[in-house]
Parts: sequence; structure tokens; C-alpha cells
Amino acid sequence: MPIPTALARRPLLTALAVALAIAAPAAPAAAQSPTAEASSRPVQARSMDEIIKASAPGDWRMPAVEDTLYLELESGRVVIELAPDFAPEHVANIRALARGHYWDGMSINRSHDNFVVQWGDPAEDEADRKPLGEAREKLPAEFVRQAEGLDFHRLPDPDGWAPQVGFVDGFPVARHPDAGTSWLAHCYGMVGAGRGMEADSSNGTELYVVTGQSPRQLDRNITLVGRVLQGVERLSALPRGTGPLGFYETEAERTPIKAIRLAAEVPEADRTALEVMRTDTPLFDELVEARRNRRDEFYKTPAGHIDLCNVPVPVREVAEGESAD
Repeated sequence: MPIPTALARRPLLTALAVALAIAAPAAPAAAQSPTAEASSRPVQARSMDEIIKASAPGDWRMPAVEDTLYLELESGRVVIELAPDFAPEHVANIRALARGHYWDGMSINRSHDNFVVQWGDPAEDEADRKPLGEAREKLPAEFVRQAEGLDFHRLPDPDGWAPQVGFVDGFPVARHPDAGTSWLAHCYGMVGAGRGMEADSSNGTELYVVTGQSPRQLDRNITLVGRVLQGVERLSALPRGTGPLGFYETEAERTPIKAIRLAAEVPEADRTALEVMRTDTPLFDELVEARRNRRDEFYKTPAGHIDLCNVPVPVREVAEGESAD
């Protein structure tokens, strides 16, 4: 399913039947039998909640304020962490757009069931669209990057979409070791930049959040720019659009955006202080194993496998002065 900008929407509607077929979630891979290692793990292994409670300050990190975006809605705040290591030019543009208050007063224009929520300028005519200020009109596609230089923490299980998968600073990442490339994965809560048919037609003005089953077929086809840390339910619970591709058909259906701001531009007292569990530690490995092989009373057969997009990365709100740093 494409993620069209407003200007690209009309030509894409002619291919709606094909697009809807593409959007259908892929059938999940067959569950693997538990490995001998999984079967031999002690039943008394700690639960996810116990692991989090046993964590130390060094198991957590605070996202940089320059990489944190606040989407302000009537229902509350959505906190987004940007990913400059994977999409540096898009992130730079998004920062410029936020500093210029580009999105203030705009709206969420699309809620596609089991797919995405999207916002930006609803105007379809170029002459009616809001100026970008100091942001750039044109950016290169940033679908993949060189794997070298990334602190990639690999998961133990195979993936249907890439030779290797794991995490880099909490972001779900796929990797092709032979090609030496890495890319962000379209997991629930990931944020991307809508584009037209041309690979380099996104500039960060129209953003979307994955609110359905992970559409991994979009990996390496759209620039992903970050992920939601808190408040994704404010987006996933929005009424579904009744128009083609889930777009709202009237202005009254759209959800107004009060503001989108960088945390660095917000007074410290008004920021949301969040910590994200580090994904490069033995504690996180234990958490992954706790989810791969559930050992509570409900589960009778441990799976012995976990999908990249099913690995939870804990996020917690902390009081001022109580952060790991």
C-alpha cells in the first residue's frame, strides 16, 4: 500500500484495487518448534514485569531533546523519537518544519484500518499549500544506509524479510550483511515520510504512523524517520477514513493538530520526561527471551521464536531528577 502525499493522491486512486490487495497483511510465518535450549530453560525465569522492576539506571537512556517531537492533539500528547542515524536529511527537515510551526493548525487527514494514520497539509493544489519556511523542498530517498558504524544488537531468530534483524538504540532494524546495508523496519508505531511515485518525492511534510499489523513490504521503499514512544493509542483509536485509501472525505472528519514541536523548543517544565530501555544489554536479552518463551501459567507450549515487530521496548515516564542520566 502506498503512502501518498496529498498531491500524489489522485493518480494513486486509479490503482486502488491493486493497492488494497498490497495492503492486506501477509500471513504470519509458521511457528517454529521450541528449541532444545528453550525447552530446557527454567520455569522460574523472570517475567517481563519482574525484569523491568529489577533494572538498574544503566539499563535505560533518555532520548535527546533535539530528536524528540511532540504531536499535540486535543486528546493529549504523542511523543515521537526521530532517527537521524537512518534518515539524517529528513530529520533535519522535520526539525526545521517543527521550529517554523509548519504543522500547527493542520490536521490528521487519513486513518486507514490496520495500516496507517497520516497527517500534513490537506491542500491538493500546489498554490494552496503552506510554505516550508527554512525547510527544503527536495530530499534524497533514505531507504537504507550502510551498516558500518551502527551498534546492531541482533535477535536470535530468523526473519522473513531480511537475513538479520535486531535493534539499534531501540529502533527495529533489518540488516543484509553481504550487502553491508541496514534499514528501519515498518513495525507498529514507526513513523515514515509519505511520498509519491518517485523515490525522492518525500520531504517530511506529510508523516504517517503505522497503526496496523507491520507492513514490512514497505521496508526499503519509504523513508522511515522515527517511532512513537508514547501516545500511539491516540492515533490508532481515531475513526477510520471512509474515502479511498482511508482518507477523510470532509474537513469535519479530520483531527486538528494543535502543534508539533521539538522538545528542545519546549520549556523543560512542560516536557515529557521519558526513559527508553537500552536494547544492547544482557537485561534486554533476558526480556527478549521472556517473550520468546512465555513461562507463565497460561502458556502451555513456549514458541521458541519471536518476530522483530513483536519485541516490546519498554518506555517509562520519570519524575524530574529521577532519570538514569
